[in-house]
Amino acid sequence: WVTRWVSGQWRNKKRPPRLCPPRTLALADKVANRREQPTEATCITEMSVMMACWKQNDFNDVPCAKEIRMFYDCVAKAEKQHRNPNEDSLTFRGNLPSSKVNKLLQRFPQMTRYV
Repeated sequence: WVTRWVSGQWRNKKRPPRLCPPRTLALADKVANRREQPTEATCITEMSVMMACWKQNDFNDVPCAKEIRMFYDCVAKAEKQHRNPNEDSLTFRGNLPSSKVNKLLQRFPQMTRYV
């Protein structure tokens, strides 16, 4: 009915159908715990470059020292980001993690009864 309403079919003095939600429209007291870490793997490009260098040089570490160092630097940087996330900032997509949402919902609970 929303598409008909937007397109103008309800403008000729016809009203859109009334929405009757089955429950009251209120936030829940908590949200489900979701994985807060991104699911993508890190340092894949550096690892593939390092393995390609190993394959070209018969798995000898000496000619591939630059690629190995780049891979280890990437791994160290990813571990540092994993261990010290900025607690006050939002995640990379701009969403709050479920733990922070639950803390906010506990601080500001829904009022279901009026005194």
